[in-house]
Amino acid sequence: MSSEEQPPVTDELIDNLDRGRFELYRDGDLVGWLYYTHLRPNRYALQHTEVESSHQHQGVADAMVRRVLDEIRVREGTITAICPFVVGYLSRTTSYADLVDARHPGYSDRAAAESARAKTGN
Repeated sequence: MSSEEQPPVTDELIDNLDRGRFELYRDGDLVGWLYYTHLRPNRYALQHTEVESSHQHQGVADAMVRRVLDEIRVREGTITAICPFVVGYLSRTTSYADLVDARHPGYSDRAAAESARAKTGN
């Protein structure tokens, strides 16, 4: 079957409150997740992104971050970008600049986020 004949991929984003993470399911399989901390009044500190090894380099992380940001926008929330991948994603687009919390924006670039993560050992 050629790539043109492949059925469309179905992504579903779930907010797993018990685990404190958004989970991306692709065609029913858990393929990635983004840990967050929900802070008051309605701010999400986006902590860490992970993708199942069998799904890496397939655009899962980009799709997941985009879906998470869209969900936070629907919830009328703001974000604090701590995860290096999220920081890098935000640096490539201005589409979500309005979501960044003005008082607590997080890291301004991926290098700063990665350096901070290395210092804390997370």
